[in-house]
Amino acid sequence: MGVMIDGQYRVDDPGPDTTESGEFKRAAAKIRQWITEDGPFTPDAGRYHLFLAWNCPWAHRALLARVILGLEDVISVALARPRRTDQGWVYDESGEYSDQELGVRAVHEVYSRQRPGYTGRLTVPVLWDRETEQIVSNESADVVRMLGLFGGPDLYPEPCRSVIDAWNDRIYPTVNNGVYRAGFARTQEAYDKAVREVFDTLDAIEAHLSEHEWLAGDTFTEADLRLFPTLARFDVAYHYAFKCNIRRIVDYPRLWNYARRIYAMPGVAGTVRFEVYKQGYFSPSELRNPLGIVPAGPVVDWSL
Repeated sequence: MGVMIDGQYRVDDPGPDTTESGEFKRAAAKIRQWITEDGPFTPDAGRYHLFLAWNCPWAHRALLARVILGLEDVISVALARPRRTDQGWVYDESGEYSDQELGVRAVHEVYSRQRPGYTGRLTVPVLWDRETEQIVSNESADVVRMLGLFGGPDLYPEPCRSVIDAWNDRIYPTVNNGVYRAGFARTQEAYDKAVREVFDTLDAIEAHLSEHEWLAGDTFTEADLRLFPTLARFDVAYHYAFKCNIRRIVDYPRLWNYARRIYAMPGVAGTVRFEVYKQGYFSPSELRNPLGIVPAGPVVDWSL
């Protein structure tokens, strides 16, 4: 998908970062400014715009937060086409996959406006500030937390913070990123380690849900929001394309019911595109899917 070097886009895709042992290593987000009451980025309605992509689970976090917090009229969005090209995440000139804010045709055009010139991978979500004409953040966890400043239910309540943090710290490396560590592993040992950790954590969540309604107890929180995008993609994409195939989410009675309860929350189903996930994760890949053939199934009923 290319990279940006000193503000200039380069088409050459270096491929996933891996260690000498063949383990996938995700690059850290590099733009991490914050919206605060004191500024310079303040939580003002209509000031910010999100560049997202239907396929990306990290972007899905921001889209979920926008819906659950009731911010559809406060934060605008542009959603990229389902599949990336050699230009990365791209937009049409008009229609569903267009950007009506800056009129860009690719996410790298947004990054090219950052000063000093940006160097790094080109990821979504991107939280754009209209007032200063710059990116505030490209770290999804920070964006979710900042959107809470605009109103809506408290997804990070003080009494639950230690529990939320503990789940976030476990779920991110072993599940959210764990499926990628399995899918992008370059050695059998790296794959075995990653896939074992994915299912160890899913097993732990299944056990936890036997006594609790949500991860942090009786309240839906940021921890549940951050887990859901992985669950939504698991059976239609990660189970097959990333070889996370020991079990499916539908094979976990409590976890499957938990995932469907989130899906049934107002507005959440509108943030989910199962067919788009398949198009993206089964796009042409020399290592995983050289012919780019998208499977017909599975058919999964998410209704309660």
